[in-house]
Amino acid sequence: MTDVTAVDTGVDTRPTKIMYVAEATAHGGRDGYVTSQDGQIQLKVAMPPELGGDGNGTNPEQLFAAGYSSCFHNALILVGNRAGYDLTGSTVAAKVGIGPNKHRGYGLAVALSVSLPVLDPDLAAKLVDAAHEVCPYSNATRGNIDVTILLG
Repeated sequence: MTDVTAVDTGVDTRPTKIMYVAEATAHGGRDGYVTSQDGQIQLKVAMPPELGGDGNGTNPEQLFAAGYSSCFHNALILVGNRAGYDLTGSTVAAKVGIGPNKHRGYGLAVALSVSLPVLDPDLAAKLVDAAHEVCPYSNATRGNIDVTILLG
């Protein structure tokens, strides 16, 4: 596996135009449920056993991992297609960790595992770097949390 390190470019990545707004509501925090305004999401939320809960539901870290992996994969497909490459068979898996930080709060860390089986490693690394600049999740988290990208 190749570790592609995230670099803070200092570039302003805020949107110049809002094209879509997602809306979700939490009821009961980590031991309740979440819904989306359009009804597509209706999920029970529960603390994982590692944090003292029963694990009888999804949790915010799983939802963040699902969102980041699908968004990053789409960015990867976009930059691959723009460069003329077919990324059939590619995948992106995300691991989101949570733990205490130095300021009496909690922080997140992300590891993205990218598989580009049809491309040579140097080209794959270039596309991953480009996707990391395009992906809204990468732009939102850059400089705020540790994001490690493993290419293999």
